[in-house]
Amino acid sequence: MPGAGRAAGVRRLRRQPSEEPPAQEEDQNLLLAAAYVSDAQYNRNVPFETSPRAIRLYYFYNHWTMQVAIYFFICVDLSLALFEEPALFPLPFLATSLAEVLCLTAFFGRLVHFAKVTPQMVFWKDMKNICIMVTIVLTLIDLIIYGSLEAVNVHSVRWSRALRPVFLINFPESRQIRRTFRSIRNTLPDILYVFLLFMFSVLIFSLMALKLFGDRGLKTVEGLPYFTNILDIVFELYVLVTTANSPDVMMPAYNFNWWYCLYFITYTIINTYIFMSVFLAVVYNNYRKHLKNEIRKLAYLKRHKMIEAFNILKVKVGTEFVVTEAQWRRLAKVVAPHISSPHLELLLRISDEGQKGHVDKVSFLRLADLLNIQVVTINIRRHPLEDWMPRVYRSSASLLVQRMVRHRIFVWVYDVIILINAIFIALDERNPFISYAEWLFLSLYIIEILLKLYTYEPRAYFGRRQFWNWFDTLIIIAALVATVANTTIQSARKYNSQQILDIVLILRILRLLRIIVSIQRFRVIVTTLINIGPTILTFGGLVLVVYYVFAIIGMEAFHGKVRFSDPNFTSPDALVCGNPALKDSAFARDRYCKNNFNDLASSFIVLMELTVVNHLPLLAGGFALVTHQAAKLYFIGFHIVVVILIVNIFIAFILEAFFVAYSLEKSEVETAIEKKIQELGVGIQEEEMQDGMLVDNVDAKDSGFSGDDGDNKRKDLKSLYFRIASKKYRTVDALLQQMFESEIAPEEEGPSLDEILNFSPGDLYPKNPNFENSA
Repeated sequence: MPGAGRAAGVRRLRRQPSEEPPAQEEDQNLLLAAAYVSDAQYNRNVPFETSPRAIRLYYFYNHWTMQVAIYFFICVDLSLALFEEPALFPLPFLATSLAEVLCLTAFFGRLVHFAKVTPQMVFWKDMKNICIMVTIVLTLIDLIIYGSLEAVNVHSVRWSRALRPVFLINFPESRQIRRTFRSIRNTLPDILYVFLLFMFSVLIFSLMALKLFGDRGLKTVEGLPYFTNILDIVFELYVLVTTANSPDVMMPAYNFNWWYCLYFITYTIINTYIFMSVFLAVVYNNYRKHLKNEIRKLAYLKRHKMIEAFNILKVKVGTEFVVTEAQWRRLAKVVAPHISSPHLELLLRISDEGQKGHVDKVSFLRLADLLNIQVVTINIRRHPLEDWMPRVYRSSASLLVQRMVRHRIFVWVYDVIILINAIFIALDERNPFISYAEWLFLSLYIIEILLKLYTYEPRAYFGRRQFWNWFDTLIIIAALVATVANTTIQSARKYNSQQILDIVLILRILRLLRIIVSIQRFRVIVTTLINIGPTILTFGGLVLVVYYVFAIIGMEAFHGKVRFSDPNFTSPDALVCGNPALKDSAFARDRYCKNNFNDLASSFIVLMELTVVNHLPLLAGGFALVTHQAAKLYFIGFHIVVVILIVNIFIAFILEAFFVAYSLEKSEVETAIEKKIQELGVGIQEEEMQDGMLVDNVDAKDSGFSGDDGDNKRKDLKSLYFRIASKKYRTVDALLQQMFESEIAPEEEGPSLDEILNFSPGDLYPKNPNFENSA
């Protein structure tokens, strides 16, 4: 973040008379400008020093190997809970402690590296760095105390394990997860009022239930007093909001007098349907507002970084400042070293619209967006059979076959075949007719693949980005393997492996996924889901952090309280899950013994079940029996954090990302690229990519676009074509920024850096609304 560096008193490198020669200074300025452009491309918000040494350290800091290394140590640190007591795979304390110290050393080294590239004042004011350092110190203290007590056979609690996700959240590489946590933090005040009103409603209904049912001598199914304790009533009614104990909680009162059902119906309508819907609405509205504020900050910060890069490289031509074509090329090659020459020439044509030999400021500011749009360089190849047997391949019969395969009716016929195959899979395969039909369907699928390979160039059909062709072929190969394996297993009567048979059946059923390949709308939806995959992974990291913290707390509080025994065991200890307190309880009666907190994996499974909330009261009640009734607060807290807060925010975030990816029109930059591709006469429309006729040109000629007229241009291109890739954007931020690109004019430099960093959600809306901006 360049502005932050200046705000902290960092001065840009300026050549003094005794310093490096101009050529060396020019290279250093190019590296600095490339660092700014790279930060803008990947939306990195890292303030860094601008000295030559700091810039090189910053490049090394952002190298993919360093990022992979830090994520590796984070994964190792988090996975240590699998090997520590209570452990799934027990290891000696010395081994796990040494591994943790190694991870802490790597985290400290990464922090020191970061301190070398960022201004000291900025480093010590950044709460992320403070959190990491404090967590390292606390973990070392906990290790020393725990190890010392273990040496004298005194068991203690490893409380620092719950702090391990701090490393995942606070390193700069995890800015997506950190932004999500920040948005949740900003959303909490708005949610708090709704939650307090909701809890007030639950408390009012609880007091009503105590007065209505407490003195009537009613009993639950287990024979316990019904609604006589206010804390139990609050818990049962809170669970009723999730519908997990409906209608069980109502039955004693309903059996006593049917009029009492009106109380529970009223409660369900108000708290389950109205309040939960209000929760979703408030969460979605406020999270969307704060998310837009975050993305708007990123958009303006990116603009500032590109302006900094332009100011470093600009020269004056006539009355305006520009970047020369040679400098622009060098900059693009430094930022994207693997970009092909034809692709680079295409981007230059877009940036230097008038072929003036330089790029103006407005066009230069689009460079980061241009690099984020994936443009596929394509090469049309002739079919090998056309070279080997030209007469046969070009004969009338061969051309007829090729036209048939390319025709839409060919696709429809195989759609019908797939649907018929689905019906046959559902029938009894022991019928000989059904068994023989499987071979018929398999033969038809193989014929389809062979016909396509005959019609379309094989290397194009199996190109690197021809995902659906690979998918289709792998499904058919899997079906062939499954059918052969199934026939072999059935013929060998002495060999019987249920697991092999299960795999065979799954592979055969997966054949039906070819419907996704055949129906275009299915492919569009699946492609959209793939494009928003990184956003889903972001929330996967958020859920992992929350699960991990609750799992560690649950392991410390409940491990060993419930034990699982083989279902065939009928000993009294096995029937009560290893704890006499569970005798005659629903937890033991339903054999929930495997739902315990005796290791990390089991804890995650229990938390997953709590996320579904189907048996929340049964699980909470079981662990409350083996510890204390206050244990129910753990389960209520998990439900509030995960189900009410995170799941609703997850829904809001996915809806927003899906709407952007699926519904929004093309961005200005993407349209500019497609327009230039078509102007140059080297464009391929998506519908022309039927069944993979084209392939990425990994051996593209470095011919560029030197020709001025159409004939020379075609000659120079040598069969090179371009199109926008189906997965257009490389980053989540680039996708979400489409929401705001229309709000920022191309020539607008935006507010100052301090104003950007202090944006509030209210700044998203115009202070003096009129009809135009309201619309």
